Amino acid sequence: MKNGTPEARSAVEARGVSKAFPGVIANAGVDLSVQRGEVHAVLGENGAGKSTLASILAGLYRPDDGEVLVGGEPVNFGSPRDALARGVGMVYQHFRLVERFTVAENVILGDPRQPMLLSTRRAENTVAELGRKYGLPVNPRASVEDLSVGEQQRVEIVKMLYRGADVLILDEPTAVLTPQESENLFETVRAMAAEGKSVIFISHKLSEVLAVSDRVTVMRDGRVVARAETADSDRRSLARAMVGRDVDLSVQRAEKAPGAPLLEIENLNAPGEGDAVPLTDVSLTVHAGEVVGVAGVSGNGQRTLAELAAGMRKPLSGRVLVKGVETTGRGPKATRRAGLAYVPEDRLGTGLAPSLSISENLLLTRPRPFFLKRKEMADTAREAIRQFKIRAPGPHAATRDLSGGNAQKALLARELSDGPEVIIVASPTRGLDVGATQAVREILDQRRRAGCAVLLISEDLDEVRSLSDRILVLYEGRIVHETSGEAANVEDLGLAMAGAG
Repeated sequence: MKNGTPEARSAVEARGVSKAFPGVIANAGVDLSVQRGEVHAVLGENGAGKSTLASILAGLYRPDDGEVLVGGEPVNFGSPRDALARGVGMVYQHFRLVERFTVAENVILGDPRQPMLLSTRRAENTVAELGRKYGLPVNPRASVEDLSVGEQQRVEIVKMLYRGADVLILDEPTAVLTPQESENLFETVRAMAAEGKSVIFISHKLSEVLAVSDRVTVMRDGRVVARAETADSDRRSLARAMVGRDVDLSVQRAEKAPGAPLLEIENLNAPGEGDAVPLTDVSLTVHAGEVVGVAGVSGNGQRTLAELAAGMRKPLSGRVLVKGVETTGRGPKATRRAGLAYVPEDRLGTGLAPSLSISENLLLTRPRPFFLKRKEMADTAREAIRQFKIRAPGPHAATRDLSGGNAQKALLARELSDGPEVIIVASPTRGLDVGATQAVREILDQRRRAGCAVLLISEDLDEVRSLSDRILVLYEGRIVHETSGEAANVEDLGLAMAGAG
């Protein structure tokens, strides 16, 4: 804890804050005190209420009960602009930048303090100076559309600092960053704290919280269940506080040598979609009883690779073989018949139909008779709910009403229940809390031990390292690095992900 009492040095506080939405109590009597010059982490499972609390502090929501104080004075924010006027700003996980504008133009956009006649040079100089002061190097004249994801995040932070934010709320700030970019962000956060700024750090990555924060507040079911000095905490105690039980997130590897090759990808070339780069001469093999991880920063060809291997797209050239049978460009049905299952990263878009029930979703990719038997569908869904430990009212529950972790388990239940020998999973634990993450990892490890070949594609290096027997790095559509899971080095992987490996 920083010097002084929380009361004497408090930058922002929530006292007895409650907030309810139809059918959901998001916050119930939440107390939070963030001191000046500290990094304060807020942890919790999906639905624990941490994002609602952050949105209340940032002026996006108004509390139903309780109060927010800034510098010891009660405030009543009607909008994020009101919060910024009192020095509280939030950087969201999904950036809010105009891509065709320059960095400086984005920073000053919407600033009510700007004169009628703007001085572009003055704005550029101010932005550059803020970047130098806090270790956020940005080119004020660069177009945002030409910046990397990490550079765009810097622009968002500089924008908040330019508006005079003394309390900065960071929502899952490392979700799309390389390890090196994450470490640079940590240095920036520490520099801001050293200058007397306060940072509220929302993250589901325990290692990051332990590395960067001074104190931790843990929420569960809309309530604060633990507060601790970070120096006195560890991964196990924080995970237990989050989910109410012990959680095992230890590294898992294959227990025996891999078997025959079950998935073979040979010299694939394909155009990219949208902002993604094209895929160039990508080759890899996944054997029985093996998990091969493909790491990379978003937009480097991961989605293209997954969809090509799953038969959803046709390559310009190259081949895909499942259990020795060529499936290149033959469509997802033929690929599925060959023994491959695909779990896409967009679980509630590509993966599941949110408006349909669990029992209906479980049938979407399976051969089915013209007339459906509702009782058989319900019985099948009940067995999947039991086997995959899906927390739901029953088989007729709409998928959109499930938490992220339970929706992911429903998707895995559908894809894995037919006993595929080859499994492609893309970012399977993205956005999941620590308890759901453990459950998904256990499911994939069970499949590996049963002799399946698993291709794990993810932007989360912790996820890749926790399960993979071999790791490949995809950069600008090419495989640029390969190592065993045991020998994987975070620095080397991060450099490769940034194109410097």
